[in-house]
Amino acid sequence: MKETPVDGADRIRGGPAAAARDPQLFEAFYRRHVDAVTRFVARRVDDPHTAADLTAEIFLAVLDSAHTYRPRLGSETAWLYGIARNVVSSERRRVAREAERDLRFSGRRLLEADDIARLEDNLDAESPGRRVLAALARLPEGERAVMELIAVDQLTVTEAAAVLGIRQVTARVRLHRARKALRDEADSQVAETDARAVSSGVPGARTPNASPLYAKRGEA
Repeated sequence: MKETPVDGADRIRGGPAAAARDPQLFEAFYRRHVDAVTRFVARRVDDPHTAADLTAEIFLAVLDSAHTYRPRLGSETAWLYGIARNVVSSERRRVAREAERDLRFSGRRLLEADDIARLEDNLDAESPGRRVLAALARLPEGERAVMELIAVDQLTVTEAAAVLGIRQVTARVRLHRARKALRDEADSQVAETDARAVSSGVPGARTPNASPLYAKRGEA
């Protein structure tokens, strides 16, 4: 068997373009990245059949998009996440257009019990990621997309910018705004909890003036 040429921890020599032309390289590419792609999908869906279908669609899309990979913009994993994000978004739009829920499952291939068990394990493992994504749902789309890729999918700002097709400075501004919005929301929730506790006469409850949230600039 021909040895698979590998360049670095995340990259097969020649990249996705070479893998798309060579079935053996593509198999190696698939095996190298399938777990990361499956986890990406599992953070966004909670059905094993859907996760299996979307993972397969992502690697099929690689064959058409292989020529778009640019090593200088980030790792193969980050590039795959960009494809995966588009595939997942397309699926969500498709589901939203369906009049009957059952149509989502029509014509899908049957999964073996082992496949379902493996995917369910991934779905369970990634449930914290899905909760984080749900918490980000109130952010504007652009800020949410950057925050998802960096905070949940663990990409760098450079890679997130490449995935979204925006400048790095734009990604940094959106990340800053997203973090500020989340901090403000958390502060607001704490303040509301304090106010309810004070009004109900809970022993030991903080008064607004006693809370660090209400401290003057330079205090606390």
